[in-house]
Amino acid sequence: MKNLNTKNKGFTLIEILVVIGIIAILAGIVVIAINPARQFAQARNSQREANVNAILNSIGQNLADNKGIFTCDENGDGDTSDTGDSLSSSVVNLSKADFDIRRCVVPIYIAEIPFDPASGSNTCSLSGDDDCDDTGESYDTKYTVKLDSTTGRVTVCAPLGVEAAISGSKPICVTR
Repeated sequence: MKNLNTKNKGFTLIEILVVIGIIAILAGIVVIAINPARQFAQARNSQREANVNAILNSIGQNLADNKGIFTCDENGDGDTSDTGDSLSSSVVNLSKADFDIRRCVVPIYIAEIPFDPASGSNTCSLSGDDDCDDTGESYDTKYTVKLDSTTGRVTVCAPLGVEAAISGSKPICVTR
């Protein structure tokens, strides 16, 4: 004869729904505490600081190698006495269209021009061709550079360092 009084072991639907609700509430609290938008903004700003320092180091090395005068090979022929771009006392964008610093520092002082992690771009080939003149090649770092004509100090800035997710954030600028 079968025993009809055996209890089935397991969880009821209500118990499972209560546990899922508790897990959802805890997950929501963790996401709010971690604030991923702020974390991503801080990561972008860390990358911007590294990029600004790398660009400034390459400019500094160019200045050191050329007795304090920023020189640039205008034609790509190895002659740095060409009348190429020079650092300006006004703020200029580091891009192929505005101030083409790439041919002045790549690949001698820096492997490649870094660009802003949020909206910068670089479609120049990395094949050792430093002129960035192939069809469709261009770059816009979204960074700026300025030479103080009085002190001779160079400032490189990342204006996009102002992140909405980070209260009180300011543009990232480094001067040497």
